[in-house]
Amino acid sequence: MKNIHYSLCGFLLATVLACGENTQPNILLITSEDNGPELGCYGEPYVKTPNLDALAEKGIRFNRAFVAQPGCSQSRSSIFTGLYPHQNGQIGLATWGFLMYQEDTPNMVRSLKEAGYRTGLIGKLHVNPESAFPFDFWPIKAANFTRTELNGYEQQAEDFIEASDQPFFLMVNYPDAHRPFTPQVDNLPVNPLTGDDVKPLAYMGIDHPVLRQETADYYNCMSRLDTLVGNLLDTLERSGKAGNTLVIYLGDHGADLLRGKRTCYEGGLRVPLIISWPGNVEAGQVREELVSMVDLLPTFLEVSHAQDLDGLPGRSLLPLLKGETPVWRKYLFAEYHLHSVHNFYPQRSVRDNRYKLIHNLMPGTINPGYTWTMETFYPELGDSLITGNDPVSAAYRLMKNPPEYELYDLKKDPYEFNNLSDSKDHQNFLETLKRELAAWGKVTSDPLRHPENLRKLKAEIDATFAKGEPRKKAKRKWHYPEYFFTAP
Repeated sequence: MKNIHYSLCGFLLATVLACGENTQPNILLITSEDNGPELGCYGEPYVKTPNLDALAEKGIRFNRAFVAQPGCSQSRSSIFTGLYPHQNGQIGLATWGFLMYQEDTPNMVRSLKEAGYRTGLIGKLHVNPESAFPFDFWPIKAANFTRTELNGYEQQAEDFIEASDQPFFLMVNYPDAHRPFTPQVDNLPVNPLTGDDVKPLAYMGIDHPVLRQETADYYNCMSRLDTLVGNLLDTLERSGKAGNTLVIYLGDHGADLLRGKRTCYEGGLRVPLIISWPGNVEAGQVREELVSMVDLLPTFLEVSHAQDLDGLPGRSLLPLLKGETPVWRKYLFAEYHLHSVHNFYPQRSVRDNRYKLIHNLMPGTINPGYTWTMETFYPELGDSLITGNDPVSAAYRLMKNPPEYELYDLKKDPYEFNNLSDSKDHQNFLETLKRELAAWGKVTSDPLRHPENLRKLKAEIDATFAKGEPRKKAKRKWHYPEYFFTAP
C-alpha cells in the first residue's frame, strides 16, 4: 500500500484563505444508523420522509451508492480515511477492540483542520483510536440507542454552527434506525405504523408477521430520523449559513434485517446518499453512477481546497455534483470481515452495472453470521427459511453454507436469489469479475489475498472463544496489524 502523507501545503493554503476571500464551503455530514435507501424519494411506499425528500429535490439523489463494508465501525472508518477497512485496519467493531493500523493515518478531520476548518462531531465516533480524530467539538459521544434527549443534537449543532464565522465541518450521527427498532420516542412519529400497514422489505423474500412488525418499526425509526434531520436543517437555515453549506446525508450501511447488515448483499451495502449545495449543485438530479463512500474524502478535500492525499482509492464526486458526465468507474468493490467475533466470515465483492460477484473466502464452512442472526433476532422462524423448494429458501440455504463464488444478474434478479456461478451461460461474466476482484486486491494490498493471513486471523478469532462463547474485551490486543502486510 502506498504511503499516505500530509504536506505543509495544506497549512499554507488555509493561511492564504484566511487572509483573503474565503471560498471554502461549510460541510454538514449527516449519518444515520443501519438503514438502506428506504425513503420516500427512493420510492419506498410505506414510510413518510418529507424532509429528506425535499433535500433530494434541492440537490442530488445517488441511486447506486454503497458502503465499503456493511458494519458500523468499518464503514465509518472508510468514510473518515477514504480507505477500505483492509487498508486502514478497522476490520471489525471498535467495541470489540478492533482498530486502525496507525493512529496517524490521514483522515477527514485532520485534513479539514489543516485547511482552516472548525471540526465538530455530535454522536458516536465508533472508530479506534479516538485520538486519531482531533475534533474541536464533541458534546455527545454516546451511540444513544435508548434515544434519550434527541432534541439535544439540534441544540448542540446550533451552538457549534453559530460559534464562529470560520468555515466548519460538522458530522451529526443519529441513533436511528439502529436496533432496538423503537416505534415511538417523544411522540415521534406521531402515528406509528404497525405490521398490518406494511410488507417486509423485498430483499428478505418472505412474508411473516414477525418480519412485518419489524419492518413497520424500522420505518417508524426512519420517520423519526426524518423529523430530526428536518429540525437540524431548519437550524442551519436560521443561522444564515445554509447558502454556503454542503449538506450530505447518508446511511452507514443497510438495515439490520435478514440479508441486510453484515452481508455483502445489496441489502447490506446499498445506502441512501443525498447531497445539496445551493448554487453549486444542479437541483433535482438523480445519478446512476456507481458511488462508494470512499469517494467522500476526495470530494471534501477538493471542495475545501485542502491538500490532496496520495493513494486514495476513491475519487471526487464534484464533477457529478456539477451535473457533468465524466468517464466513471465501471466496477465497484466492497468487503466483509466480521462485526463482532460471533460472525467472522470474510467476503469480497465486485459489481458492474449489471452483474455482482461475491467471493466467500471460507467456502465449505457454515457462515456463523447466519446462525447468530437467526438465533438473536428471529428464533420464531427456526429453520422455516431453509426447508422449502422455492428459490428464496435455496437462497437462505446458500447464505447459511455459501459456495466460494456467488454470481447474480442484478437486472433480472435485483434481490440476489438466483446464484449463477455454475451457469454455463454466465462463465464469461464470472471470470471477468474474478479478474477484476483479484486486480483490486493487488492494487489495494488486500492482506487476505494471502491464505496464510486468513488462517492467522481465524486463529485469533477462534482464540477468543471459551466453551462456545466469546470473551469480550474492549481493550483486547489484536495482532493482525503485525502480520497482515508481512510478505509470506
